[in-house]
Amino acid sequence: MKGNDTMKARVPDGYGKQSRNQMIERLNQMQAEMEAAQAELSEKEYTASAGGGMVEATVNGSHKVISVNIKPEVVDPDDTEMLGDLVAAAVNAAVEEASKDYESRMGSITGGLEIPGLR
Repeated sequence: MKGNDTMKARVPDGYGKQSRNQMIERLNQMQAEMEAAQAELSEKEYTASAGGGMVEATVNGSHKVISVNIKPEVVDPDDTEMLGDLVAAAVNAAVEEASKDYESRMGSITGGLEIPGLR
């Protein structure tokens, strides 16, 4: 071999890379898994409370309020603002739980891949 000659190894095309069909198949599988998870999560209920359990709110995975329970002793006709604050705090805490569960579940499916429009 002369000084300028170099040996070149031939690597088959596509070696070490996913083929386009494999990638599309994986994306379709991921989409099916996400749809199943979304359906499952939309049926789940998340409950949180505020004011030491005086107000309790339950939402579903679609962030729709299912119920709000208020203990009678927290109802003060002269301080309805506090009651409103407790209801808002309980609902917000339940929605936050639902959101965290959703993000965790989708993250486990997508492997942390950021997908636009995934909420």
